[in-house]
Amino acid sequence: MTHSTPFNNHGNYIISLGQLTPWLAQKAEALGAEIFPGFAAAAAVFDERGGVRGVRVGDMGLDRDGRPGPNFTPGVEIHAPLTVLAEGARGSLAKQLIARFDLARGHCPQTFALGYKELWQLPAGRVRPGRIEHGLGWPADSRTYAGSFLYHLDNDRVYVGYIVGLDYEDPRLQPFEAFQQYKNHPSVKSLLEGGEIISAGARTVAAGGWQSTPTLEMPGAILIGDAGGTLNFAKIKGVHQALRCGTLAAEHIAQSGAGTGFDARWRASQGGQELKRVRNFKPAFKHGMWLGLINSAWEMLTAGRSPWTLKNTEDWSRLKKLDEFSSPDRHWVERTLPPRDRVSFVFFAGNSHEESQPVHLKVADTSICAQRCGSEYGNPCERFCPAGVYEMVDDDGGGRRLQINAANCVHCKACDIKDPYGIITWTTPEGGSGPNYQSL
Repeated sequence: MTHSTPFNNHGNYIISLGQLTPWLAQKAEALGAEIFPGFAAAAAVFDERGGVRGVRVGDMGLDRDGRPGPNFTPGVEIHAPLTVLAEGARGSLAKQLIARFDLARGHCPQTFALGYKELWQLPAGRVRPGRIEHGLGWPADSRTYAGSFLYHLDNDRVYVGYIVGLDYEDPRLQPFEAFQQYKNHPSVKSLLEGGEIISAGARTVAAGGWQSTPTLEMPGAILIGDAGGTLNFAKIKGVHQALRCGTLAAEHIAQSGAGTGFDARWRASQGGQELKRVRNFKPAFKHGMWLGLINSAWEMLTAGRSPWTLKNTEDWSRLKKLDEFSSPDRHWVERTLPPRDRVSFVFFAGNSHEESQPVHLKVADTSICAQRCGSEYGNPCERFCPAGVYEMVDDDGGGRRLQINAANCVHCKACDIKDPYGIITWTTPEGGSGPNYQSL
């Protein structure tokens, strides 16, 4: 069954980020900000001293092989005295710059969770606007961190979602299937049955907190929001933290004209201290749900004043090989609620990728997929990807090869995080390609 959790949500608001961000964009433009929708920052640009000078927008009009097509337009460089990176969890530029400037030195590796979210239209009378339900556990086993949420909206709508910690050990686990099984729990199914799914999406969230927050400043740039890991995973809430971090960055830049000192200022701020108080919540669950809950009770009683800080490890390093792990019998049931498969899920994400553009998911050595990964881990990319992007198919020589269905990608970044060999790199696709999350 689902275990209830002691979250206090009184005084909070249920919002749609897909609607909040364009509203904020309008406010920013009214104040003189220039916004370039449809142009993704593909690479950082550096000055003669090695500091960040700005970003380069991705090329447009490349063909499938990466060669300029008839409508080719090279990406332009955008320079700035200070570049603020607000890419969200596992930002592609943030990942590169954290490595280049060694910003993770002295900090634990960042750890993540994969979250699913659906918007449903339900028959009249079922929804209780403002009601929030959180769950912990089922249908995941006690060794795997997972949680659920139900947000009751207006107009007979609900958000339903499920989160799986990407530090899970079971190479056979299918997070997408776990989410769909959760929806078929009697208490949830009775709410959703007879309703209609409107939209869906998936995204990783930064779960490492205080000890996994990298140094947020570097020559010429700073990291803010989930690009720096500011989400409070104990509450499964990050919007307020991202707003705090962005507001503080604006104040800091206005006062100092530079990024120097921002890291210390964030850590001493209300948002930074909130992360410090809950720093031991998530890492305790790697020892199992019950020890995690006991630790959570202790941390709540002491208001996070434990004299120790538990460590986080790389998510991929926690994955066991097939012969090292005995997967539990999950007793999962036959599902009846949509979507019936991951291809249908992609449809509800409103994906739009130009099929002729280069594959934006770069695999350094596909021979590993066909040989080592298949025998050692059973190709877990086919399981952890929520959109069926990675598929092992028969080749003409009688063997197996990796097929990348890049147009399915919902930009969750799970592959960039959970791949046990570290050979998958998520890069920005052309222009504004990707899922449409306006209603989520």
